[in-house]
Amino acid sequence: MEKKLFEYNVDDTFEIYLLIKAADVRVAKNGKKFIAFTFQDTSGQMDGKFWDASEDDIASLTAGKVVMLSGKRELYQGNPQIKIFKLRVTKAGEPDTPELFIERAPLKKEEMMEEINETLFEITNANMNRIVRHLLNHYQKDFFQYPAAKRFHHAFIGGLAFHTVSMLRMAKTIADQYEDINRPLLFSGIILHDLGKVMELSGPISTEYTLEGNLIGHIVIVDEAITKACQVLKIDDKSEDVILLKHMILSHHGKLEYGSPVRPKLREAEILFMIDNLDATINMLSASLSRTEPGAFTERIFGLDNRTFYKPQISENNEE
Repeated sequence: MEKKLFEYNVDDTFEIYLLIKAADVRVAKNGKKFIAFTFQDTSGQMDGKFWDASEDDIASLTAGKVVMLSGKRELYQGNPQIKIFKLRVTKAGEPDTPELFIERAPLKKEEMMEEINETLFEITNANMNRIVRHLLNHYQKDFFQYPAAKRFHHAFIGGLAFHTVSMLRMAKTIADQYEDINRPLLFSGIILHDLGKVMELSGPISTEYTLEGNLIGHIVIVDEAITKACQVLKIDDKSEDVILLKHMILSHHGKLEYGSPVRPKLREAEILFMIDNLDATINMLSASLSRTEPGAFTERIFGLDNRTFYKPQISENNEE
């Protein structure tokens, strides 16, 4: 069976099929163009630079294409990267379906839909329930297909829904522990908090930020979507429950410097922020640790301040 990208060790050479996740054309100090690639298969993503790129190379080696790459795994500033020897678009009869090279959520779409639908019955506030159902119905197809981010966490098919389900599971445990938490508000906020990413991002393959994503962002997009839903459903968007729900969305990045226009001012909003950050952090760590041998450190994780993490040689099944 053909090895995956992250199954090769540093200094290993290889010749494998990969998906071009991103292809950014840049200019080197010598004035010549090169392409900064991000390659991907189901084991993860890795960067590589293609020097002295011709105009034909730039035109053909674009994001979303499957390529045959001959290269070598290297380490640069603590991060894995590919030294490219040869690169070409696949020929007829070779693998050329991008979906074959993209990681998928560990839960099936039907399983995630069932969990979220069950949670809807716990949203007993009528206005919140109607708004959440309306927006989920409107964006359902993309919601269960899109990643939760371009690169750093849950960046795979179904990642947005899986991130949401994972957060709901944590939220239910917390709400069981602290019984006076407003469960309808917390669950509604979690389900909607990243829904705007179906408009902020281009999709699960060769994910990029859309114009709307770059200039407006998913936080404002969802806030506007809630207002529009209220108009359709004839709900007063100045009622307290709608304002509380909007605050959950607007504050879920926690700090102004992280992109939220307001910091959390509700207990449930603070919980949403912490659960969101925790789930994203664990996902980034788990992905990196899964590619790390016991007794070694991970590559630098950009989303975690470029820190490296140690993978212990002991495990829960082996304490020696």
